[in-house]
Amino acid sequence: MTDYYIVFLIPIILSYLLTPLAKYTAKKIGAIDVPKDDRRVHKVPIPRLGGLAIYLATLISMIIFLPMDKTIISIIIGGTIIVITGIIDDVKPMSARWKLFFQILSAVVLIIGDVKIEFLGNPFVRHGIINLGMLSIPVTIFWVVGITNTLNLIDGLDGLSAGVGAIAAVSLFFVAASIDYIDTSMVMIICAIIAGSAFGFLPHNFNPAKIFMGDTGALFLGYMLSVVAMEGVMKSVATITIVVPILALGLPIFDTAFAILRRLINKRPIMEADKGHVHHRLLAKGLSQKQVVLILYMVSAIFGSAAVLMAGLKPGYGVIVMGSVLTLVFLGAARFGVIGALDMKKKNREKRG
Repeated sequence: MTDYYIVFLIPIILSYLLTPLAKYTAKKIGAIDVPKDDRRVHKVPIPRLGGLAIYLATLISMIIFLPMDKTIISIIIGGTIIVITGIIDDVKPMSARWKLFFQILSAVVLIIGDVKIEFLGNPFVRHGIINLGMLSIPVTIFWVVGITNTLNLIDGLDGLSAGVGAIAAVSLFFVAASIDYIDTSMVMIICAIIAGSAFGFLPHNFNPAKIFMGDTGALFLGYMLSVVAMEGVMKSVATITIVVPILALGLPIFDTAFAILRRLINKRPIMEADKGHVHHRLLAKGLSQKQVVLILYMVSAIFGSAAVLMAGLKPGYGVIVMGSVLTLVFLGAARFGVIGALDMKKKNREKRG
């Protein structure tokens, strides 16, 4: 474990030291978040290229601690595509269509490097698997693009995405350690690097933030988490390969899922921003930014702990636990998110009437 502590510590130091450079670069190229609408909770312009420090810390650490084989090179190239996309978007907003194109491209690069979802565990049969065959490619693309965007969608408060991403990486580290898979060490190293890079950035990003990670960081963290979930969990023959990564990434996944549901119910474009995310709802209850972020850290840690515990469950148990979790999550979302959105829709109709 001493080696993993070192792997965790180095990116913390690198990310912390590189963040002022990212801040300077953001000011030079105009990557500044100016509060233009009521969705933003900050009141003054803040640089938003902090993800560049996370990326560089991750890249340098991967070069130091991992062999540059086909898999690692494909992960780095795909991540670099995501980061370049994020930098462009942080300077001048990019259309959703182009962002989707580059995210799909990064997923295709992973597939070329043999990083893909080839089978899923069958939760009803011990050591049973469902071979995806040709469906492997679209399923991998859907997973990578979906998870890449989840952290970006919850990136609405100081330190939220960085902290949640770090907690998810730590959770996947312990999940990988508990699964009998031949290449676990590689996955654990990447998880430690991701967590360290995010934690190193947090002192600059926690409320009151001096810099935001921007799309550069949120998309990159989401992308890297999608990768380690595929390599560390979904390549295991364990029957909980579907459940565990969903739990480990529970907060961003469920918040994104309910955001999509909320917008569909209200007949709004799926990509249209709103104030229905869980952090907005908690702020509306009168909590401070710090209180909301710490609460969501705790929620994310609970999800992660559940994922680690479930990694050793017998067939069928994972389905029961996941069903229970989904029920609780839905009730919570109905209380703070979806129902609130429906109530607002009703109020708007009454106002027009």
